[in-house]
Amino acid sequence: MTIDNADLLNSILASLDRVECINPDDIPNIDLYMDQVTTFMDSKLRPTARYPGEDKILTKTMINNYAKNDLLPPPVKKKYSKEHVLLLIFIYYYKSILSISDIQTLLKPVTELFFQKDEPFNLESVYREAFSLEKPQLDALKADVVSKFEAAEQTFQDAPEEQQDFLRKFSFICTLSFDVYVKKLMIEKMVDELAGEQARRSSEDKTESKKKNGQPV
Repeated sequence: MTIDNADLLNSILASLDRVECINPDDIPNIDLYMDQVTTFMDSKLRPTARYPGEDKILTKTMINNYAKNDLLPPPVKKKYSKEHVLLLIFIYYYKSILSISDIQTLLKPVTELFFQKDEPFNLESVYREAFSLEKPQLDALKADVVSKFEAAEQTFQDAPEEQQDFLRKFSFICTLSFDVYVKKLMIEKMVDELAGEQARRSSEDKTESKKKNGQPV
């Protein structure tokens, strides 16, 4: 059955309405075993999954791999804290567009500075601030999607009539894809700059340590 383009747009906008970042207040304040973590993440993120009836959003294997790749601090006595869950949420959103090494670059300073710090400004504070623009960003995104859809509907005026519907969908997808491509380039550029800064600081720290220990620099 062919989906009418207007119905397609309404379906996309409706799916955007289901996008909702996890509220830190909904995360249990008690430490969780891995099964409890995967169940919690699945319950909160399932509505936005591409195939809602398939496997869990987050598996034990994924979590173990994140820990092995230094994306996630190890659990304490096999239990994960609220802050572990917050980091897993960041990883969930990053993993579809960034490599493991890029995610390491982004999360390493966040973890070092704010993970399990007994201070007013902690990892939860970072999470709340980072996602505070969720609602206005979604509103702006929906307006942008509508604008791109309307532009795509004006393309391929001279194509055979029986092919126009597909070609306009194709044009719409191309426009959205180009937007994602450009934004991914910008994100990667910023991550590369962060990686360069981290490398410089690491080199400076090693040099300073050698000076203190009387070693040749």
